[in-house]
Amino acid sequence: MKNRDALRQWLLGEQAMLWVVALNAVVIFLQESGVEWWPLTVVDSLCTVVFMVEMGVKLRVQGWRVYWRSGWNVLDGAVTLLAVPSLLVYVVPGLGVTKVLMVLRLLRLFKLFRLVRHFPNLKALWAGFMLALRQSAAFLLAYAVVLVVVAIINSAFFGSLAPQYFRTPLDGMYAMLQLFTVEGWYDIPNAICVGLKPVWVHVVRLYFCLLLIGGGIIGMSLINSIFVDAMVADNNDDVKQKLDDIETRIAEGQHRVEQQMEELAKQLKDKA
Repeated sequence: MKNRDALRQWLLGEQAMLWVVALNAVVIFLQESGVEWWPLTVVDSLCTVVFMVEMGVKLRVQGWRVYWRSGWNVLDGAVTLLAVPSLLVYVVPGLGVTKVLMVLRLLRLFKLFRLVRHFPNLKALWAGFMLALRQSAAFLLAYAVVLVVVAIINSAFFGSLAPQYFRTPLDGMYAMLQLFTVEGWYDIPNAICVGLKPVWVHVVRLYFCLLLIGGGIIGMSLINSIFVDAMVADNNDDVKQKLDDIETRIAEGQHRVEQQMEELAKQLKDKA
């Protein structure tokens, strides 16, 4: 009975399970790096079994409704259930869907997100992120519309000249994202300019330079500045509130000192 209670406490202990998650991540990393060693397979399977038992213990202790009411439990439980079929690879040799099951096994890496909930001020960070997302949503939408429009225009004009970049509007959107992030952007106009007359070469290069400046340098900078300003706005409000509180306390202190000085002066006058 004592051993059973100790095991249950160990499974419910967050610190112990974090060590299991970290161990499983190391094992998967080694396996995906090409290390073929049978103890790794054993440890990997044992980690899966431990996660299954942990989920069962939590369901029994917390109850079905309480367990699935927690967002962290939803993530943890879903990953565990999706990774369980990977055990069939070791039970049924030569299974035809081995690759699919092994990919599901990799989903256990999402359990590393359990570390995130131990970060300090996680709720404040998440609230700041959502606030920044809401405040920059309009600009992000406008940026996305411009991206789509430019991608369609480029696909119409340059689809035959550089099909590897502009065969379809989706290809064009990907090429524009590559251009806006200044990642090998010069390869795109160079591919278009092959076989063109010199005058059109200059026109194409100028056009893509303008796209780079407008959508990449200016556009991305505006997105970053808006998002960062919104992220720190909440902190600025807190600092301003604290400064206001300090000023209020100083003013109240000065008022009390003035009253005490007036009372002292009145007492001295009465004695005189």
